[in-house]
Amino acid sequence: MSLDELREEIETIDREIVELIAQRTYVADTIAQVKDEKGLPTTDEEQEQQVMDRAGGNAERFDVDANLVKAIFRLLIELNKVEQRENR
Repeated sequence: MSLDELREEIETIDREIVELIAQRTYVADTIAQVKDEKGLPTTDEEQEQQVMDRAGGNAERFDVDANLVKAIFRLLIELNKVEQRENR
C-alpha cells in the first residue's frame, strides 16, 4: 500500500472511532435519563470498575497498551459524568 492509501485507511478508522464515541455518548445519555428518573446517583463506581476491567481485557486481546486504552476509557467516563451532572 502507498502512503496515501495508508493515510486514507487511518482517516476511515478515525471516522469510525468518532462514530462509536457518538454512539457510546448517546447510550450514556440514555442511562443518565434512567438514573434521573429512578433517583439514582450519577456515579456508579462498581460499574466504572467493570468498564475499566473490560477495557483492559480488550486491550490485551488486541495487543494494545492497556494503560492507553484505560486512560481513554477513564476520559470517556469522566466526560459522561460531567454531562450527566450538568443535565440534572
